[in-house]
Amino acid sequence: MEDPTEQSLWRPLHDLLARLDAEIGQIYTDRDVKGLKPTWVRELLQLHLKGPMTITELADAIGRTHSALSQKVAAMRAAGLVRTVPGADARSKQVTLTAKSKKLVELLAAEWRATEAAIAELEAELPYPMSQVVRDVEEALARKSFHDRIAEKLQ
Repeated sequence: MEDPTEQSLWRPLHDLLARLDAEIGQIYTDRDVKGLKPTWVRELLQLHLKGPMTITELADAIGRTHSALSQKVAAMRAAGLVRTVPGADARSKQVTLTAKSKKLVELLAAEWRATEAAIAELEAELPYPMSQVVRDVEEALARKSFHDRIAEKLQ
């Protein structure tokens, strides 16, 4: 069998996103911030702005699944950025910022704004902005889901 992963239309997009995340991560390293991943910033800012939330509330606030957020909260807890306490019932946990992350929120908000400005600058240099590509892909997927496209190819 040939290796089907040798060719990929998908990999360049994943590689680009990983590169951009790594460059954002370098901003934190430059400022001697340890243990912070760029993919956690939105959640940390939401907790700062809205206060303690259950994992379900946080997942709803950012549009992710409970399972995905539960794993992310566990990783942020291990990094010392959040803590969890029992929620109103035995099944839920309240997520709160730690003193460590509270010291970082101004930097995180500034980095978020700077990143958005850098993306806008980058898009101005492109003949076809990334945000338009996303909208166009979403419209195409509204016509036929990615699942259905893959399933058809497997038949």
